[in-house]
Amino acid sequence: MLDLQLIWAGLIAVAVLLYVTLDGFDLGVGILFPFARSKEERDVMMNTIAPVWDGNETWLVLGGGGLLAAFPLAYSVLMPALYLPVLLMLAGLILRGVAFEFRFRARNRGRKFWTQMFAGGSILTAVAQGLILGGFIQGVTVENQRFAGGTFDWLTPYTLLVAAGVVAGYALLGGAWLMMKTTDNLHGDARRWTLAAAAAVGALLAAVSVATLFVHPRIAERWGFGAGGSLTVDWSVLTPLLLIPALGLAGLALVAVMARRGSHRWPFAGALAVFLSGYMGLAASFMPTIVPYDIDFRQAAAPDNALGLMLVGTSVILPLILAYTGWVYWVFRGKISEETGYHH
Repeated sequence: MLDLQLIWAGLIAVAVLLYVTLDGFDLGVGILFPFARSKEERDVMMNTIAPVWDGNETWLVLGGGGLLAAFPLAYSVLMPALYLPVLLMLAGLILRGVAFEFRFRARNRGRKFWTQMFAGGSILTAVAQGLILGGFIQGVTVENQRFAGGTFDWLTPYTLLVAAGVVAGYALLGGAWLMMKTTDNLHGDARRWTLAAAAAVGALLAAVSVATLFVHPRIAERWGFGAGGSLTVDWSVLTPLLLIPALGLAGLALVAVMARRGSHRWPFAGALAVFLSGYMGLAASFMPTIVPYDIDFRQAAAPDNALGLMLVGTSVILPLILAYTGWVYWVFRGKISEETGYHH
């Protein structure tokens, strides 16, 4: 007998991870837009993501739609708690999408305006996603399986710190992506941006991790700190979990070493390892909770017959999405230059 609730929790978790990593690098390219030297460089930066950026956002639809369909109770609690940052994220994505299309057609002043809107939409989206993540980690006030908190519970110093970390993380992905996809001066610029972003990510990741342990005692206890209100560390709990931050540190080291050497592909692999480490850290902190800290995924799940029916449809659609995504990345592999466009 299939554990449909666990399968759907896994599917949504994977969809969100794919969204964060794939759309993360093209958001990162937008965040780095203001640092480009010329409009020609910005054209190349945009061309590196032009074939894939809209497909990357498919995973957000799958993650959000899957949450609504498979875990309606979680959706009904989380959405009222995070309405404003979710609306900010959607506004940023819309602004970015419009700017993407109009910038190619605009001239002179219009192109400058849409360039600013593309960068602004990317930054707004990243900040909003950071506020959503920070609000989620903080926990949601729940009474009788309904949201019972305030409109601005998600806006705290802690969530702003998380938002800064997300912006830096996306800039790291974007810089590493540009190192992989560009040549000459732009490759050198991307190398500097990647190293600066890696330093910022390291500092902010450490700050968020420490703040999380101090601000959220349930997570601290899950990681073996302060069990029962004491200041002791339970090494039997902490030691196996240390593999997760070790992966993140290894990823940052890979970025730093290989970017300094001018490597084209390894910095991106390192940046992906950093994001995977952060995601695994969240999973270790929350599972099986889906609405921190009151509702687990089994409580929030739809009836099994509904989950089974949706799984049949998903088992058909998901391989098609994966195949199309892989094909697009394969067709548009290789470097981009101002003169020749793509070359393998």
